[in-house]
Amino acid sequence: MRRSRIAVLVSSLLLAAGTALTGATAAQASQTAAAGGYVALGDSYSSGVGSGSYISSSGDCKRSTKAYPYLWAAAHSPSTFDFTACSGARTSDVLSGQLTPLGSATKLVSISIGGNDAGFSDVMTTCVLQSDSACLSRIATAKTYVANTLPGRLDSVYSAISAKAPSAHVVVLGYPRFYQLATTCVGLSDTKRKAINEASDQLNTATAKAAANHGFSFGDVRTTFTGHELCSGSAWLHSLNLLNVGESYHPTAAGQSGGYLPVLTNAA
Repeated sequence: MRRSRIAVLVSSLLLAAGTALTGATAAQASQTAAAGGYVALGDSYSSGVGSGSYISSSGDCKRSTKAYPYLWAAAHSPSTFDFTACSGARTSDVLSGQLTPLGSATKLVSISIGGNDAGFSDVMTTCVLQSDSACLSRIATAKTYVANTLPGRLDSVYSAISAKAPSAHVVVLGYPRFYQLATTCVGLSDTKRKAINEASDQLNTATAKAAANHGFSFGDVRTTFTGHELCSGSAWLHSLNLLNVGESYHPTAAGQSGGYLPVLTNAA
């Protein structure tokens, strides 16, 4: 019995030491990233659409002071911070208009991209306004694009980032699942909700693979958003907002700070 208690005590001490070491390692990595420049690229999930507090000079890009890149920069004070993520951005927009701040002094880059290429907005519009069969058909088209075309588009973006910022640690952020299933919830049918979640999973899988091919880190936000999907009763995502349609199905301020920020912090 005594040996058993000693074993339990030793195991507990080792676990505590491991946890402390992991925390110290993460903190050291964040300090290293903060020692150089940080550039935040991407689409509306990175610019902060849906979280309010938009920076007036960002115009239609709707960059928010409550978006995860802004929050990370405020917490870690990188030597420089360039926030070029923009609402509605596709891979081509990143290549043509967001990469200018990247350089040899850039130590951290974050990006979420690919959802608009795959037709995210049109998928949600179709699924909200039309039948189950129309929704499933549009999702099938999007999934075909993600399987066959998107990897090449992501490869072009990631290659360009590496070429312009060869010393940077790049964190690619994914997308949350939109719905908690097996719950009573007014709105889309269970068939549509399940199909939308499956499409999100496929997009994350493709994005993670492309990131890994370039040696980038992939930040999977599905873990932090679990329990905070639509229909969960504690959603960190906007449902359909007829007063501000552009914010529909985007993270709230809580989704940025509780869903995205911890993932970037751990990966940075």
